[in-house]
Amino acid sequence: MVVKVLFYYIAGYIRITVEGYFIERFINICTQKNILLWNTKTIGTTIMKTNISISDFRKLHVIAKKTKCRIKIKEKKGLPFFFERYKKRKILAILLVILIATMIIISNFVWNIQIECDGEINKDEIQAILEKNGLKIGALKEELDTSKIARSIRYEREDIAWVGVSFKGTNAIVELIKAEQKPEIIQENEYCSIISDKEGIITKINVQNGTAAVKVGDLIKNGTTLVNGWLQGKYTGIRYVHAMADIEAKVWYSQKRRVYKTQNIEVSTGRQEKKYGLKLNNFEINFYKTLSKFENYDTIIETKKIKLFSDFYIPIELKTIQNYEKEKQMVTYTLEELKENNISQMEKEIEQEIGQKENIVNKQINFNEQDTYVDIEIIYEVIESIGTKEKIVF
Repeated sequence: MVVKVLFYYIAGYIRITVEGYFIERFINICTQKNILLWNTKTIGTTIMKTNISISDFRKLHVIAKKTKCRIKIKEKKGLPFFFERYKKRKILAILLVILIATMIIISNFVWNIQIECDGEINKDEIQAILEKNGLKIGALKEELDTSKIARSIRYEREDIAWVGVSFKGTNAIVELIKAEQKPEIIQENEYCSIISDKEGIITKINVQNGTAAVKVGDLIKNGTTLVNGWLQGKYTGIRYVHAMADIEAKVWYSQKRRVYKTQNIEVSTGRQEKKYGLKLNNFEINFYKTLSKFENYDTIIETKKIKLFSDFYIPIELKTIQNYEKEKQMVTYTLEELKENNISQMEKEIEQEIGQKENIVNKQINFNEQDTYVDIEIIYEVIESIGTKEKIVF
């Protein structure tokens, strides 16, 4: 039975529906004439669905007439019908074969390089090192030594602690871990002084070891010695030590900006144009005229690499060019508008430099208004711990 069904699949078979009041008689006659029916399913007493071979189907006309049943073809299955269905699609089949062969070929190359880093590192510089070692778009993967590439990056860049290079599909993934830049550590058994790393006024100095060189209220500059790394006794003379102290000072952060009351600014008109292009490795195809219809405009170019799967990139990039029209206008601002447009931005930049806002003790904003411009100055007073250790070299 199984062998027969397999044979009929190769030779082809038909799924039919038989309707009539003598379904049981129809089945009996088919059995008597050695006509094989399989996957038979009856619906009630008047409908039956079944499979039958192509050769046996031709014999059903007489049986259907004798049993007063109607026969409808629902599906044609098997290899003959499959080839019949696709014989007119030879070009599609050829293209499919070419596509599969092309995918197999391009899967051996690198078509995208993904650089991942846990800190701020100039990716263009890393890209240059990778290209120098052969890892670039279009490189054959089997010719690349990932260990050698990783060592080269480590050798050239002291600010990188670890490098990993791996391939996923046609995507090369370069993972970097930035090295922490640690200050020079002076051991406790080494002699050192404490010098200022800021300019300000001393507000607190508590020396645990060494000799204070300044006092509260002193104005100090960057590089001023705060605590000497030695002690002097009446009978022992000078004895060098490892200076230790808690020192705080009032320091200032400031920013100045000159803004003109009348400015020639660029304003967006709201008009834009979008153009497209394709980039095939180093070859570009632009679907637009070179020049924009706008006289003055900003351009944003976006490129998107095409991938078939998550990490299977192909050497084609879709390029989108968006031009936004601008026009120049002369605008005159009031003093209040200039304050609103500049002060908050200046404050944000200074506070980013300060870090901890709770240390800010005072803020001063000064204006100097002239006929054509306004000078804005913002000064922050901050209480900070200062001082850095400096080894005593004999």
